[in-house]
Amino acid sequence: MTVATPPRVLWPRYFMTEMKRYQRTWRASLTSNVLYPVLYLASMGLGVGHLVASHHHLVAGTTYLKYIAPGLVAVAATQTAAAECMWPVLGGVMWEKTYHVAITSPLSVTDIVRGRLAYVAARVAVISVINVAVVGAFGALDSWWTMVVPLISVLTGLSIAAPVFAYSAQVTSDSKFAIIQRFAIMPMSLFSATFYPLSAYPHWLRPVVEIMPLYHAVVLSRAAMTGHGDFTLLLIHAGVLMIVALVGLRWAQRNLTRRLDPS
Repeated sequence: MTVATPPRVLWPRYFMTEMKRYQRTWRASLTSNVLYPVLYLASMGLGVGHLVASHHHLVAGTTYLKYIAPGLVAVAATQTAAAECMWPVLGGVMWEKTYHVAITSPLSVTDIVRGRLAYVAARVAVISVINVAVVGAFGALDSWWTMVVPLISVLTGLSIAAPVFAYSAQVTSDSKFAIIQRFAIMPMSLFSATFYPLSAYPHWLRPVVEIMPLYHAVVLSRAAMTGHGDFTLLLIHAGVLMIVALVGLRWAQRNLTRRLDPS
């Protein structure tokens, strides 16, 4: 009797390859990862927050600084995840063709996709920790549940990275990325209850906001940082992000397979 050999899990190898590449550039990226949240909170949280306080005092029962801080973390995870799965993925299939080379090794398409997404998750986690530390330095943390924010950011990043990977694996020009930036990433960053409550939006726009992945990420991050939120609803928000990530993963694997083997 023959015993079936389970398939080897090789995506951690590809993940380590991506991490070794990042070792060459991490110092440059670290500067921007620290400066961005500092400047953001100083200008929006303190600057605009002062104007908001002088007219409306509180936003959703808290200061404007504390209100937008969770949005900062969620937006940073979204933008990082999207960027890491646009040009690098297109480079792997068209310019450098590293994915074509990788597929000739024991690595499979699944290993490449999962390895890349694992790398993105690691990047997002580090950036989230930095952002949370900066938010803490500004005195905008109210709960020990803040410790789970990096996990929320990872889930957020995967829900964005997987669909963007799928999209990038099928395009033939980086000019197509402007579509994602203008009609997906930027609108989500502005209209996902990041700067003002959902109740401030027109009634017809609220359902549109509520289907955006970033909206669910902002709600989860805000609940963790403030320590307030309905547990059942928070599970639903997390479930939405997980579903988007899983669907995106399958879509990415399918598109990359078709790109590397058009036959």
